[in-house]
Amino acid sequence: QVQLAESGGGSEQAGGSLRLSCAASGRTFSLYGMGWFRQAPGKEREFVASLRLIDTYSDYADSVKGRFTISTNFAKNTLYLQMNNLKPDDTAQYYCAASRGATLAIMKQGTMDYWGKGTLVTVSS
Repeated sequence: QVQLAESGGGSEQAGGSLRLSCAASGRTFSLYGMGWFRQAPGKEREFVASLRLIDTYSDYADSVKGRFTISTNFAKNTLYLQMNNLKPDDTAQYYCAASRGATLAIMKQGTMDYWGKGTLVTVSS
């Protein structure tokens, strides 16, 4: 089993920055990929970014490309999401997720093995 715990959410004005962290514990050696998803009030959960751990290849939703960066610190078993130039549309509950073997395409669909409880990001105009 793998446990994921997000942190770093909060309130920010449009144009500002936040960095989310996701601490992974347990059988982290079994993981193939990790990612971030978000769910805004009244909307379905959507893909934000993913990272293939073996080579750190990353993928992003079009809505965040050029503004968000996903990265990892293997020594700390921590996944990050650096969010710059935030927009009100980025307001959502952000979830960290991990997969034991799904491809990036499958991860993008939200088919993940482990999920965190989420952290709230609120962006005001």
